[in-house]
Amino acid sequence: MPTMTASAPAFEISDLRGGHRKSAAHRIALALVWLTIVASSIVFTEPAPVDALTIGLMLLLPIVGLVDARPMLWAGFAVLLAITASGEISAALARDTGIAVSHMTVSLYLVAACFLFATFIAKEPEKHTRLVLNAYVLTGIIAALCGVAGYLNLFPGAFDLFTRYGRASGPFKDPNVFGPFLVAPLLMCLHVWLNAPMRRGVLPLLAAGLLAVGILFSFSRGAWAAAAIALTIYGYVYMITAHSNRERVKLAALVLVGIAALGMILIAALQSDAISGLLEQRATLTQSYDVGPDGRFGGQAKAIGLILDNPLGIGSANFTRFYHHEEVHNVYLSMFLNSGWIGGLLYLIACAGTLIVGMRHAFKTSATSPLFLIAFAALAGNICEGVLIDSDHWRHFYLLLALVWGMIAATPRPTRPARSLKERRPLLLQKLLLIPQSRRQPRIIGTTESTATVRPDRKLAGKIPGWRRGRGRIIAPA
Repeated sequence: MPTMTASAPAFEISDLRGGHRKSAAHRIALALVWLTIVASSIVFTEPAPVDALTIGLMLLLPIVGLVDARPMLWAGFAVLLAITASGEISAALARDTGIAVSHMTVSLYLVAACFLFATFIAKEPEKHTRLVLNAYVLTGIIAALCGVAGYLNLFPGAFDLFTRYGRASGPFKDPNVFGPFLVAPLLMCLHVWLNAPMRRGVLPLLAAGLLAVGILFSFSRGAWAAAAIALTIYGYVYMITAHSNRERVKLAALVLVGIAALGMILIAALQSDAISGLLEQRATLTQSYDVGPDGRFGGQAKAIGLILDNPLGIGSANFTRFYHHEEVHNVYLSMFLNSGWIGGLLYLIACAGTLIVGMRHAFKTSATSPLFLIAFAALAGNICEGVLIDSDHWRHFYLLLALVWGMIAATPRPTRPARSLKERRPLLLQKLLLIPQSRRQPRIIGTTESTATVRPDRKLAGKIPGWRRGRGRIIAPA
């Protein structure tokens, strides 16, 4: 029999603390996940480089064992698959079947990618979420740099490369996607500043300023609304769940500094006639292209009529081809058009349910609470922005959804502590004396070494020997 050496326990303790040493395949898989997130902002063309990397991860992560498909994730995946299946049925009945099937094929890929990243997060919630958000911050800063450089034309060709319609778009094809993409990195940088010492908070604050300018220069009303909603949710939950008044004061100072900085940026921007004109135009609630039968609102009225007349939908991308010259600019109406009443209702339930369950989870204390708040606030802003734009094919939307679902699914459910024999004694006494139990059972509210204080039915308590009445309570000998 081998003898126990002194070094054996030390080896076991270190093994439990740090876990087994990661294999080369494990480290390569984590590096590819990081690279995939970093590449997620480069979408000049379709398909983008991130799509090839994501498909590779679909094969690699399950083989390496970096996924954990919890029951909740399977349920969410089933809902998203049902939406996609409804879309495929609608595509089969569409006037242009080819374009509708192509659209829903992309939707199926995004659903699979969402499930993949959600199971990746559920495997090791804190480590994997931090890996994804750190990569997201890096790619967000790169995208913001491109957008600001393009809008200000800081080098030859920058304006043509990184702007669309006179607005900053960075490495995206649409400024309306570029702006919302930067919301999550903005929250992450602000969170790092709030939780870092003052001497180490300069870089995160500068990065947050750059990301805020990128959102501003996108001149997307939806992006502005998404950022405002996300910041409000983050600030509200952070203020309530903060551990000390010092943290609350620091948040209040950040709000004041942010308002002052935004004011100075706007004053500087208004010095340019082009920027001031565009700001004034985009700040109005309605634009010239919103009103009229051919405007945005007219198109949405047509969409509602088509939804009511077509329970199975009209097929993806058929609205702009046959009924209106532009998209509906409302993802919920679009989902009813693309997937019929069943798919549209399921999508609405999935978004509303995520907001409700996510808001409740945001107030719970766990190792991933700060990271969850960042992802949930950004996702909530993007979900609300869906009222103004079609976001059903936004990659970052499904990534945020995966982060939120993965962290919720990985949180262990609270278990009810087992009641001791001492606490159960009143109930056992009733059974021994063959006294019929009342519908309203005794509820123990406190115990001492000699007594157990409960709230039973008063008539029932009077039949138990040795019990005496207290002030609205029954005191039983322990």
